[in-house]
Amino acid sequence: MSRLGRRFRTLPIRARLSMLVAAAVAFAVAAVSVTCWFIVQGKLYEQVNADLEKMSQPQRYDRVVALLDACPQKVQNDQSDQSGQAGFGDLRTQNVYLQLVKADGTPCVSSDSAGTVKVAGADKNVIKNANSSKRIVDRGITRNGTDTDGNAVRVLTVPLVVSQGMGSPPQLYPDTALLIAVPLKNTQSTLNDLALILLLVSGIGVLGAGAAGLAVARAGLRPVDKLTEAVEHVARTEDLRIRIPVEEDSEDEIARLSRSFNSMTASLANSRELQQQLIADAGHELRTPLTSLRTNIELLTRSEETGRPIPEADRKALLASVKAQMTELASLIGDLQELSRSEGQRGERVQVVSLEDTVESALRRARLRGPELTITADVEPWFTRAEPAALERAVVNILDNAVKFSPEGGAIDVRLSGGVLTVRDHGPGIPEDELPHVFDRFWRSPSARALPGSGLGLSIVARTVEQAGGRITLARANGGGTVATVRLPGAPTPPPETP
Repeated sequence: MSRLGRRFRTLPIRARLSMLVAAAVAFAVAAVSVTCWFIVQGKLYEQVNADLEKMSQPQRYDRVVALLDACPQKVQNDQSDQSGQAGFGDLRTQNVYLQLVKADGTPCVSSDSAGTVKVAGADKNVIKNANSSKRIVDRGITRNGTDTDGNAVRVLTVPLVVSQGMGSPPQLYPDTALLIAVPLKNTQSTLNDLALILLLVSGIGVLGAGAAGLAVARAGLRPVDKLTEAVEHVARTEDLRIRIPVEEDSEDEIARLSRSFNSMTASLANSRELQQQLIADAGHELRTPLTSLRTNIELLTRSEETGRPIPEADRKALLASVKAQMTELASLIGDLQELSRSEGQRGERVQVVSLEDTVESALRRARLRGPELTITADVEPWFTRAEPAALERAVVNILDNAVKFSPEGGAIDVRLSGGVLTVRDHGPGIPEDELPHVFDRFWRSPSARALPGSGLGLSIVARTVEQAGGRITLARANGGGTVATVRLPGAPTPPPETP
């Protein structure tokens, strides 16, 4: 059975669907056909039983008295009884079996009976039951049997009850039963014909269902073929621009699968474009510090090779430049690593974070980087769900920008209240036409290109805040400078720990 199951699973989906449809229709047709055959059989037997019941009425038993007296010899049919009531008529003409059965099973057959029916144990039980009750009751049975020639007959065996005439009660003859039978040849022929017709119709129905199932499977799986071709095309050419046409009003599973595939390829194409853009921008940003670093190192190396020393002041400037460029490269590489981290890696590290503690830690670092600045802070408790390291890096980047663009001796105002963090500097501010680009990767204001930085800081900040479910905005502050506003969901108290 398992081998057949494995072979079935290896078949194409069309073949499996066709076989399943054909099997389901075959089961349904077989159930209907069998039910129909048994219903017709029951109706035909009911009709035969009704005919036998009519022939076994007590008022028609008078002529069997002579048969009873002469039993076990055969008695000639006199076509009438002494009371003048109608007899059974010519039994051979009617193709009816008539005989009496003694308690020991001895048959007494009428001379004009169509034949002799083989006595069964059920016939003897009729006599036994009638004798035990001592009352004239219907204790008969109906069964299928055979005559001595092997022909199938329908048999009715009842206690022998003979009418004594008008107004007289019927008389029960003990130890004797009346057996009446008719042949089942016509009934069985009808049933055989019906079985053949049902078998032919069922076969045609199953074949038609298989063909219809195959046609439906082909039509239903045509979109799957298109999807398969599209996937194979993407695997072969790596072309993510391919799309599967889908009807707008279609909501079936195939349409949903096609829309999901189109969305997936669109997302992959967009991701590839962003990746290529990131690589191109990173290469462009890395080229400048690397070129400058190489130039400075070549100057130092040439000085050593030629034996012509560089003035001490120039040498210190070159070494300071090399150090600054290396720091810039390290910062740029760190930013690129942060941008390249997957969503799953970040999701594993998300936890409840105290934004108050994060801001305080970032403020300590900011004060070290701008000791000449006045940084005021008003921080209230707030708890949110985020990655602690990424959130602190985002706050540090915001404060670094404020430190970088603040004039010497300037002030920076920091406030955290109700989950809203604002950082305001008093620097030159951001021009209105540059505000839409401040969160783009590697974008730097023309006025800030002389300052150190990679142009990725605010991009990382925006993404970190969005991943925490918040929002960040930059705007020009009244009176000059820039104000950065970060809104994060959460609560002023930490959530209760789950056991």
